[in-house]
This record gives sequence, C-alpha cells and structure tokens, in this order.
Amino acid sequence: MISLNLPRPKRPTDEQKAAMKNTGLRLSVHDRPKMISKMKSEEFDLAIIGGGITGAGVARDAASRGMKVALIEGEDFAVGTSSRSSKLIHGGIRYLENYEFHLVFEALSERALLFDIAPTLVHPLRFVLPLYNGQRVGMFMMGLGMWAYDALSLFEAPEPHEKLSARESVARLPLLQPEGLKGSYVYSDAYMDDDRLVHETLRSAVSLGATVANRVKAVDAIFSDGKVTAMVAHDKVSNEKFQIKAKHFVSTVGPWTDSVAVDLLKTWKKVLRPSKGVHLTFNRSRFDVKDAIVMAADNDKRIVFGIPRHEMFIIGTTDTDFKGDPKDVSVTKDDVDYLLGVAGHYFPGANLTKADIVASYAGVRPLVDDGSETESKTSREHLIYTDERNMTFVAGGKYTTYRRMALDAVEATLDAFTVEDRVRFGRPQTEVPLNPLASVDRLATARRNIEQYCVATGLPATTVSLLVERHASEVDQILRFDPGPSFSADERMWTMEAKHAVRETMCDALVDFFSRRVPLVLSRADHGLPFVECISKAFQEEIGWSEQERLRQIQALHDYLKSEFAWREG
Repeated sequence: MISLNLPRPKRPTDEQKAAMKNTGLRLSVHDRPKMISKMKSEEFDLAIIGGGITGAGVARDAASRGMKVALIEGEDFAVGTSSRSSKLIHGGIRYLENYEFHLVFEALSERALLFDIAPTLVHPLRFVLPLYNGQRVGMFMMGLGMWAYDALSLFEAPEPHEKLSARESVARLPLLQPEGLKGSYVYSDAYMDDDRLVHETLRSAVSLGATVANRVKAVDAIFSDGKVTAMVAHDKVSNEKFQIKAKHFVSTVGPWTDSVAVDLLKTWKKVLRPSKGVHLTFNRSRFDVKDAIVMAADNDKRIVFGIPRHEMFIIGTTDTDFKGDPKDVSVTKDDVDYLLGVAGHYFPGANLTKADIVASYAGVRPLVDDGSETESKTSREHLIYTDERNMTFVAGGKYTTYRRMALDAVEATLDAFTVEDRVRFGRPQTEVPLNPLASVDRLATARRNIEQYCVATGLPATTVSLLVERHASEVDQILRFDPGPSFSADERMWTMEAKHAVRETMCDALVDFFSRRVPLVLSRADHGLPFVECISKAFQEEIGWSEQERLRQIQALHDYLKSEFAWREG
C-alpha cells in the first residue's frame, strides 16, 4: 500500500477536542450499537429528528460549538428529498424575478464556500440559457439579470457570464432548436453529489462528538410541565423502544414536518406546501454537451434543467403540488411525457424516447406555504419556528443554503439554554472542510499520485481517477479494501466502495448502497446488477450476513427497482 507524506489537517479547536473525547466512534454500522447505548444512557443538549441535509447540518453546527448532540433518522440517511434533488448548488437565477435578492446572495455566498469545504462533492458547471422569440424575458432584460447575478456573487463566480448570438449558441449546442433562437447567455453555477454531501456532513458531525443512528424513529414525546423532555424512539433494527432525553429538540424532517409535528405534539397548524419534483436520467452519450441547459416551460412559468453530471445526463424538474405521504411519491407516465416534451422542444435533433431513459426519481420539496398563486412561485426561503413546547422546527429552504439554515436553527434553539450555556456554545466552526482528507489541497495531492496508485494496485487509471475524485486522499484508506486482481476493475472498485460505505456511512442494506452511496441505479441501464454478487458478498463479509440474508437483500434490491420504475409498465 502506498504511504504518502501528506500535509496534516487543520488542528481542531479546544471545544472540538473536548467533543471528540466524548466519543471515538464513527458513522459506522459497527459503531451503531454504541451510538444507541449512548442515546439510552445520556442526556443531550440537542436531539435532532431527521437525517437529511438539514439535520446533518444542524448536527455539525451544534457539535462544532461543543454542544452534546443526538440525531436519529427513521430510515436511511438522505432517503427523502436530500437524495432526490436536481443535484445543483446554485444561487437560483430565476429568484431574481421575484426580487429575492437576499436569498440569491446568500446562496451564491454558500456556493463559494462549498467549493472550498467540499471539493469532491461540489463542482463548477457552466449553464447555457437560450432565449427565443415570444418569450417573456428578452436578451436585454436577461442581460441585466446576468450582471446582477455576477454582482451578487461579488464577481467571484468560477467564470463571468457570456453573451452568445444565435449562431454561436448553436455552435456550442449543435442539437439546440435553431428556429426562433435570438441568442443565449452562459453563466456559472455548480452540480453536486447530494446524498454524499449528507453523509460527509454527518461524518463531520460524528467526528465532533455527535451521536448519530439511522433506522431509529421518533414515535412519541414525553412531557413535563407542558414541555417536551424526552422522545420515545423505536429502534427498527432491534425492535426496541427507548427514551432520548435532551434539553431541546429539533425537527428537520423536511416534507414530513407537519405529520411529525402532529404525531409528537398532537396539536399543530400546518406550515408546508409540498411540491413534487421529477427527474429523468440518460446516458451521457445521448447528449454530447459539457454545459448544463436551462429550458423554459409552461409559457416561461417553470424552468427545466438539462444537467451533465459525472456518468449521466439529468433532465428535470417538474413542480406540482403534492398532498400525499412523501414516502409514496412516484414518477408517473404523465411526468415522463412532460419532461420528454420540454427536452424534445429544445433538442428536436436528439429524438428522445422513453427507451432512452436510464432511470427516474421523484422527491417532495418541503416548501413553506406563503400563499403564492402557484407552486413554482412559492418562495424557497426557510422557516424556523420554535414551539413553546420545547421543539424547534426547520422547513423550506434551498439545498445550497443548508449550512446557513443550520446556523439559524441552532441560534434559534439557544433561547432554551442558560446565559452561561449560550456563551459557552459560542459560534460554529463549519467553514472548514467537511473531511480533512478531502480538502482542496488533499484532492490536488491525490490527483498528483494517481500514477503511483495505479502502479501499486494494478488498477487502470480510469478506476483510480474515479476513486480519487470521489474521496481525495481518503483513497489511501479505501484501497486497503481492494479484493485483488482476481476480480475485474469494476468489481474491485465497487467492493471497496461497499466496505467503505459500511464502515463510514452506516450503510447496512444493498438498496441504500446502490441508490444513495454510489450512482449505480441512476447512471447505468443495468442499474449495477452485474456487480450485485461481489457487492453483496462485501456486505456479507463486513456485517456478517447469513447467506439467507444476503439473498433477501438482493431480492429487496430487485423489488425496489421494479417499484421505482413502475411507470415503464405499459
């Protein structure tokens, strides 16, 4: 194994050191029993319900202040909206039309920070916005918007905007509809690995002392003098119920906010206007473009993106009111027809059909009901509400601003603490890399050592490069899981990823691995099934599954795929 002389990560603060002394635990399947034991026996400053990006952000923010934090997730981390986004980190150029300048400025500031603290997860991307005759916004007004967008980023975008003529636009995007095209603008934003951003944020929180467990659902609240003093939690793994005691409680359950509030507090006035968003994925070869495309739909009322991301091309999203249980959200034939229609209008030469679709996914946005006429006009501002019964609720917001949402949420909880505690908890330390092994410098170092890794392992450069881009210098540890040259390069890579997922992201199921740890389900027409044997055996070796359990997990994966893509039937 290669041993590299790499720069040491930033030293933690005294508060961070103190927090880390409380636990030598990792976000690991192997450490989950110890996490549960701590939840049963200790009292926490904050207990957080919900393991999506908002909950992960709140846990990291609070733990970095030296607060004693517990977080539970009823299913798998990022199982809901946090893994079903457009996978963009962006300021939201369309929000300028609603004069939401503060929201755009905040998002662009956070975008710049995420480039620094999560360089393996957030990547710069150029966006092309074509404009046609008859559209509500013309070239001049859009040009003003572009200058405003650059100004709100303090002119620190990866690249400034460009203006292209109709001919230049078609030269850049050969498949673009030329009829009626007036020209286009090109600007900078970013794409991300949304699910992995959750996992890395949770790993950071755990390294700072947070106690975290998945498959633990809050089922009831214990009250004393009208205040919640404990949550009754159900551990779905052991089928045991226990209490989690804390000084204050935080709900970060996204589209489940209203239902969880009713379940726990019994009386609650609903605050959400949930919105369904659907995306389709295609093979990158179907769109020979390096830029994302911004497409207007429904007479300019909505925006649909075409996004080149790693191994796939994503088209989405829809934006329609959703009234059911978010766990039941699904892609329908109408959703597919709608997105294919928008893409076909902009790229008639692509001749897209349903047969070209590799995968699809649907999610529910937890938008705050602000009385807007349509769902697409509903603001993406977040709401933080502290109920007098000792619970703080976080709803709405944009993925891009999750760190600021977390900061605001933790600040709101401080009213529940003494003056001494408020002073002690101070300010968060969340502007440092999520993973010290995956900082900008460490990523650059790992890239320089790709050839050495190839020589040491015999793996091809394409495989090693992919591992480096995903994990930076942590690849040095991941390569220790290499099963060896008797397996194919792909089998070796996915085996290493599987063992890392078990040990570092508390992944204990094949469905969760295929859909939220690696891009197999969304990016491959075969959804990674050719590798199910080697991956399932890696899980079996790590977790100790019986052969019967391994086969059950494989069947569960097949059932999931059939359910997720049910719209294909007929």
